[in-house]
Amino acid sequence: MGHGADARTTATARERLETVGAADVAATLQALATPSRLRILARLHEGPCAATDLAEAVDMEQSACSHQLRLLRNLGLVTGERRGRSVIYALHDNHVAELLEQALHHVEHLRLGLRDTPATAGRARSATDGRQSISAAGTASSGHRPA
Repeated sequence: MGHGADARTTATARERLETVGAADVAATLQALATPSRLRILARLHEGPCAATDLAEAVDMEQSACSHQLRLLRNLGLVTGERRGRSVIYALHDNHVAELLEQALHHVEHLRLGLRDTPATAGRARSATDGRQSISAAGTASSGHRPA
């Protein structure tokens, strides 16, 4: 997750949140809070798309889709490039795809009643032994456990 600097930061999430601004992070997450915007991002995750085709793909009126695209663009989640009379939209970068993937992964885990090992515990364990845990059956553990 580095930005050209050392990918391993010593700052905590709370410290980083203070640096970038909680309001900006909240605005980004709020952009993901409507089904229509999630459908737009999911379609763009498949690849760039013209605005008119995008509206059709996500089953929205062109004007409503354009409104959502404008919001997503202003928040830096999508880009739009004019090609002739069309605007071709795409995800801004891989971070947006990762946000969508992580949200989907989390909801799937909730639905299945699974939990990953908390990040802080996972870091402490990997720092102590650096190996994958082996279950009693002799297979590698996925880190998932029932809730």
